[in-house]
Amino acid sequence: MSAPRCLILGILDDGWEGLSAAGRARLAASRIVIGARRTLDLVAPHLGADVELRDMDGALGKTPEWVRAALADRLPVTLLATGDPLCHGIARFLVDKLGAEKIEVQPAPSTVALACARLNKTWQDAAIRSCHGADAGEWFDGATPGHGLYGIVRAVAEHARVASFTSPANSPDRVARALLAAGYGTDVRISVAARLCLPDEAIFADLTLEDAAAREFPDPNIVVIDRAAVPSPRAVFGFEDSDFVQRQPEKGLITKLEARAVSLAKLGLRADSLVWDIGAGSGSVGLEASRIARLGHVWAIEKNIGDAANARENAKRLQATNYTLVEGKAPDGLDAWPDPDAVFIGGSGGELAGLIELILARLKPAGRLVMNFVTIENLATATAALAAAGAQWDVTMLSAARSQPILDMHRLAAQNPVWIVTAYKNTPQAENNNE
Repeated sequence: MSAPRCLILGILDDGWEGLSAAGRARLAASRIVIGARRTLDLVAPHLGADVELRDMDGALGKTPEWVRAALADRLPVTLLATGDPLCHGIARFLVDKLGAEKIEVQPAPSTVALACARLNKTWQDAAIRSCHGADAGEWFDGATPGHGLYGIVRAVAEHARVASFTSPANSPDRVARALLAAGYGTDVRISVAARLCLPDEAIFADLTLEDAAAREFPDPNIVVIDRAAVPSPRAVFGFEDSDFVQRQPEKGLITKLEARAVSLAKLGLRADSLVWDIGAGSGSVGLEASRIARLGHVWAIEKNIGDAANARENAKRLQATNYTLVEGKAPDGLDAWPDPDAVFIGGSGGELAGLIELILARLKPAGRLVMNFVTIENLATATAALAAAGAQWDVTMLSAARSQPILDMHRLAAQNPVWIVTAYKNTPQAENNNE
């Protein structure tokens, strides 16, 4: 005799009528049926009096044990789930808790597929996200990955089409306001498919963000977000210094393009890197890092009020929604940030030695710390602190020159030399100069 399995049965709001004959038969043969109150009410009139219904609203954590006990007693058990339970549904949770061998899935069409069908939009290339969770609150500049709308906002930066499950709190109008706050405008359209498979089903196609942000939509619903225009073909990094807003009248207090490029290379960034930028200045290094680490996040800190304002403006221009800037002086507040894969220090506010010690302790394995210096004294402080910590490090002295016109010819104008110090966490380097 084969081991019993729990059936996770997909169902839509058309209830019993929308189920396949096989699904109805399995459901009728169940002794225990688990589901949200809304889905239980859809099937209850069609089930026998001997079928026990268990409402999992507010009791999700108990569900695995309910299923485990039913299987141990060899009682046929079915769990109802909306649409396709393998797409942002409960199937993953139960597979993780009980094992795939204890689960059988019979999906209904995903509500994302239904929404795209109603809208005549293809979805094979769409990114699918979900904010069907706790009330995320409104989006704000510098929101971190813990924000409930983060996945949607970041997906819009990466994909021409994004479809998302919503919730009564994290509603389409809130999603539209989030995208407006993130710097999107007429280049984005949002569509809403509401109350799918119900008599009062409603479709709202290709609304502007401003329009959607001001409306209320029937619940439940699905949103489909489209980039109406192809994003400008900007480079990933290597922007001109003049592309960044800088402090006035002291324009020029920025990590120059050449030093920025070498420093970013030394950081060894991955697409999902978590990065700290200490002494962010205009934000040029941290913001370009956020474009390389497009699946990661950058936390930056800057003590100068004017520089912090410039960094925020630069973040808005680049629509850098994976970038959080804190106004303050390191190391204050760093204990609230997650351990980094890479750290850049462009300014230390006189706390250099202590920062190096702290960062070396917090860096993840194989992480890197990169520092830029233009003074011998700060270079000496850094190398002494690295030596005291037993860190492996190397130094690159960068002395670049740019062409400048002179009469009908060009000459080279030297930039100030920069020392770029790179320290490594648990990664022996063959050419370290302190070996």
